[in-house]
Amino acid sequence: MNRKTVLENGVRIVSERLPHVRSVSLGIWVNTGSRDESPLENGVSHFIEHMSFKGTRNRSGFQIAKDLDAIGGFSNAFTGKETTCFYGKVLDRNFPILADILSDIFVHPTFHPEDMAREREVIFQEISMVEDTPDDHLNLLFQGLFWPDHPIGRSVLGSAETVARMDPEMIREYIRKYYVPERVLVVAAGNVDHDKMVDYFRPIFETDGRSSGDNPPRSLPKAGGGVLVTSKPLEQVHLFLGGDAPSQVDESRFACALLNTILGGNMSSRLFQEIRENRGLAYSVYSFFSPYADAGLFGVYAATDARNMNSVLEITQNEIRKLSRGQLSASDLADAKENVIGGMYLASESSDSRMMRAAKNEFVFKRYVAYEEVVDNIERVSVDDVVEMANKIFGGDPIAFAALGPITEKDVDLGCLALSGNGH
Repeated sequence: MNRKTVLENGVRIVSERLPHVRSVSLGIWVNTGSRDESPLENGVSHFIEHMSFKGTRNRSGFQIAKDLDAIGGFSNAFTGKETTCFYGKVLDRNFPILADILSDIFVHPTFHPEDMAREREVIFQEISMVEDTPDDHLNLLFQGLFWPDHPIGRSVLGSAETVARMDPEMIREYIRKYYVPERVLVVAAGNVDHDKMVDYFRPIFETDGRSSGDNPPRSLPKAGGGVLVTSKPLEQVHLFLGGDAPSQVDESRFACALLNTILGGNMSSRLFQEIRENRGLAYSVYSFFSPYADAGLFGVYAATDARNMNSVLEITQNEIRKLSRGQLSASDLADAKENVIGGMYLASESSDSRMMRAAKNEFVFKRYVAYEEVVDNIERVSVDDVVEMANKIFGGDPIAFAALGPITEKDVDLGCLALSGNGH
């Protein structure tokens, strides 16, 4: 059973009761992330997430960790481009304790300067870790190339320069602007009673004291393109190639999801089979579809030896052209549909997955979306829809290509980046 209550100040409380499980997954979400940050604020959402576990009015950082460990299960937090979430999963009998800890973290963090100084060093190490991981580093470069001069293309972590400038005043100002009631969502899935959940959270959030604040609107990202090659003495060349894709609310997102499965989304996909299994040119190769509230990105990633880079690009070009020209059977599409539907239903057996899905649907659609509704939309996708999507993404500009490794731009066969079905 799915239920929703909106408090007088706009905070939403959503639950999905699963009486057959013994667990409850709880998340306190805020509809803000790195895409809402100014250039000087880049990384502040992520810094807030880290600092929230460092101490509150009622608990030290150690006490938070001790209280969470004492009830078993697990807890964590994450920051994305559009949302920030503090969550945990425990036995149903420990739900009140988890609710108390997470709400304390969310509502009463202290942001002491000395704690910020220590955590700043931790985030510096996290930034360095990404820069030392080639695929993660290249992903940041690729996002910046694809969405130039827009916060959605920047790192969620921020940079060493922006993180170094952050102080309690900047954090509190950002919270005042974006951690406002209408952006806050409390979601639970599992063996949970909705009325008791509302009774617990209502006095906490209705007396929080946070007003609507500025709540600035988001700017619309515009996809860019081009070629970016970064030379670095690595063992392999890492490459990303991508184009503009549907948003989370675009009806064509279902065709795009199926295109992703067919092109590079699993072990039987065309890129995996041709590049890895048939040619042995890469260990890691896949496609991906990243939809956001008002934009989307479809891309391909591969890591290969420098001498094989252009061969990988040529094979990728050929497989995309085949799809763009309609070389897709009804049985191949049916297999992709079964793969996507099966994955969705298997994930639904986890209370974590249910909680995350409920939050996404509330933020994007402001309602519960039944699994059967999603299945119906997937089943309605035709071969022509997938072919049209391939042409829409790769049939023209902007196409973005980024590579990182022991090469220069002159080593890239730019002809392999002409991906449209007619070869132009």
